Amino acid sequence: MTVEVLRYSAFPEDGAGGNPAGVVLGAASLSEPQMLAIAEAIGYSETAFLTPVSESDQTRLRVRYFSPRAEVDFCGHATVASAVAIAERYGAGVLTLETNVGLVPVSTRHDGAEMTATLTSPATWTRPAGEPADETMDALRLAPADVDPTYPVHVAFAGNKHLVLGVRDRSVLDALDYDYGALEGLMAREGWTTVHVFWAEGRHRFHARNAFPPGGVREDPATGAAAAAFGGYLRRLELVDLPSRVVVLQGRQMGAPSRLVIDLRRGTDTVEVTGTARRLTLTPYDDLELP
Repeated sequence: MTVEVLRYSAFPEDGAGGNPAGVVLGAASLSEPQMLAIAEAIGYSETAFLTPVSESDQTRLRVRYFSPRAEVDFCGHATVASAVAIAERYGAGVLTLETNVGLVPVSTRHDGAEMTATLTSPATWTRPAGEPADETMDALRLAPADVDPTYPVHVAFAGNKHLVLGVRDRSVLDALDYDYGALEGLMAREGWTTVHVFWAEGRHRFHARNAFPPGGVREDPATGAAAAAFGGYLRRLELVDLPSRVVVLQGRQMGAPSRLVIDLRRGTDTVEVTGTARRLTLTPYDDLELP
């Protein structure tokens, strides 16, 4: 069996950087072990596998996300990559994605020469991290003085759980060097997908780094699900006015600058995350052979 794999980088900044994702359209014939094998072979943090729910409605699709290690319930950058891939093939519009955590609407539109996608996240929530915050600090090799008291350490949710932790200075963020094994064990125990460490340049502009040991990736250059969870955290704790547009800049320390735009509105628990995606052409293959 030959499987076509599309490769896109989601959330690039000024046409460069972003987070690579695999996209497989028409994945109905693939078994779960085959999806995992494809994701492992591609080696990106996530690959999305999509199948139309019915032949009569090509705008509603079932999607599953796999890291090289395991299935992930929701992935923002692979969602944006998938929506842009579909829009480039079939035209811009509105899609409804059936994920493991519920329906995720995604709209695409032309923005000059680029195709832009906006996803609406699952309902968000946030709560204090409690005692695991101290273990996280140890794993991140951070001192109490490194933490920004304006932003309480929380576990935030938008399809997945993410620890969110603000630091006082950009230099602390830039120098972040964590204990992979310790953080991996802690995240497995707590069920966190990423640890979202951020620095506030302003009330509506943040720089972030995301550790992703559960996916076998040391750091993610752009994390749409974490951005959505972070947006819900900012709204719930009234750290921004409403409505607000928040920009998260990520991936710069990795040489993969990324830009994620978060829109926060009144009267809803969901968050809108917007970004572009670009097709990756410098890849060793576009198809995978499966036994």
